[in-house]
Amino acid sequence: MSNKTLIIGAGGVGNVVAFKCAMNQNIFGEITLASRTLSKCDAIAENIAKKVGVTIETAKVDADNVPELVALIKKIGADIVINVALPYQDLTIMDACVQTGVNYLDTANYEHPDTAKFEYKEQWARDEAFKKAGIMGLLGSGFDPGVTNVFCAYAQKHYFDEIHTIDILDCNAGDHGYAFATNFNPEINLREVSAKGRYWENGEWIETEPMEIKMVWDYPEVGAKDSYLLYHEEMESLVKHIKGLKRIRFFMTFGESYLTHMKCLENVGMLGIEEVEHKGMKIVPMEFLATLLPDPASLGERTKGKTNIGIFAKGIKEGKEKSIYIYQVSDHEACYAEVLSQGVSYTTGVPAMIGAKLMLEKKWQGEGIFNMEEFDPDPFMEALNQQGLPWKVLELEADASREVL
Repeated sequence: MSNKTLIIGAGGVGNVVAFKCAMNQNIFGEITLASRTLSKCDAIAENIAKKVGVTIETAKVDADNVPELVALIKKIGADIVINVALPYQDLTIMDACVQTGVNYLDTANYEHPDTAKFEYKEQWARDEAFKKAGIMGLLGSGFDPGVTNVFCAYAQKHYFDEIHTIDILDCNAGDHGYAFATNFNPEINLREVSAKGRYWENGEWIETEPMEIKMVWDYPEVGAKDSYLLYHEEMESLVKHIKGLKRIRFFMTFGESYLTHMKCLENVGMLGIEEVEHKGMKIVPMEFLATLLPDPASLGERTKGKTNIGIFAKGIKEGKEKSIYIYQVSDHEACYAEVLSQGVSYTTGVPAMIGAKLMLEKKWQGEGIFNMEEFDPDPFMEALNQQGLPWKVLELEADASREVL
């Protein structure tokens, strides 16, 4: 009997997920793409029909409305819900899955619309509800979080007895030609990078000022790039599941132009997330800014260059210290040629499809809420190579580093 798949969200990532599910229709079966804006779904469906020769259904849904979500899930008879809507909508979609007894997957942890804080607390709290419903929830099946978690699990399984330090390294060396734009939802992106940094060391979280810690890292196939310490959600689960961990950090690359624009916007209050009054109307500055900026889904055709995302880990194997670097390089133009999206959307959307594929194939299964590193990494790593995200491992000396001093 054919599976029935519901994808919620029709932005850049939703486009990639829909394309890649259609390319694996033997697993995903009858596919429905739903969003608040039906025209976006219809446009994606039309492109998939032209490029892949597969017909997918479309539907309109308000992802903030649990009864509306429940009605759509029941109407479709979905076997899985792939949530690539906004992180603000994670909880309503999860609650709809509990009510309908349907498995759930997302790519980013819940964030409250009024608080720039990223944590799994409220999603983990639904573990019991998912168990009682007899369903599985897979959190953070994007690239980071997602593939980076699997890289850590793979390193733990195959290369180390204990991992002592992990640096997660995210480089987007793409150029879209705009003076300023974000590669995914502007609100989420700008809230993330303007927040205080945090890293975990010796059992405690250490907070830093935004962009306070910088290093220059030599990314394979890209080169040396300024990389800044941020807080990123996958660290919250990895500290629970990686044996022997003493420190974990997350770094992301930013150019001087991006940081200058962001600082100017912050200085004039445009990154504010609280309502202000403007000519008798209530507006949220960051929401207004997001309206002005280019739609990330429109960047694909313009973007050139590469991404390189990976983990650099140090630890012990059979009593000896060693280092490894697991990374994946994607080319923006190649991504666009395949699915009409740039590399940032591609590297998030493909892992979402893979996570869902493993759930439908019952290679990853369970009842309750799970993070990516809790499962056997091998089938996921194999699927990355098959589905457009080939990765590499560099085995290095104990004291090796690619930091440029």
